Amino acid sequence: MSEQRPPATAGMRHVALFVQDLEACRHFYCDLLGMRVEWQPDPDNLYLTSGNDNLALHRASGPAGEGQRLDHIGFILRRAEDVDLWYDFLVANGVEIFKPPRTHRDGARSFYCLDPEGVVVQMIHHPPIADRC
Repeated sequence: MSEQRPPATAGMRHVALFVQDLEACRHFYCDLLGMRVEWQPDPDNLYLTSGNDNLALHRASGPAGEGQRLDHIGFILRRAEDVDLWYDFLVANGVEIFKPPRTHRDGARSFYCLDPEGVVVQMIHHPPIADRC
């Protein structure tokens, strides 16, 4: 392993799912399970929270049962600058990068890489969650 590992993550508190019926899922997670809408940037994407986590629901483009339901998993980082430290560390250790670091419309900063099995992993500083760590 090369270089020193950046500060520890604050845990895996973000999951993103592809769903066929976004409205039914909103009802289930919000009305039944008690989550609340954190952000809905458009009609096809919905971000929910129960206070210390984040569930992203993305409307699936293909038919039910086609492809995977899991979009990606996310590890929360405490500081925005940790995103770039982790990016440099993982690149230096030969991890395949899926999408390089960028700042999102909601102020979060992240990048995506692939685990050895091809699962997309997001390293993300998401202020509403990171502030609670």
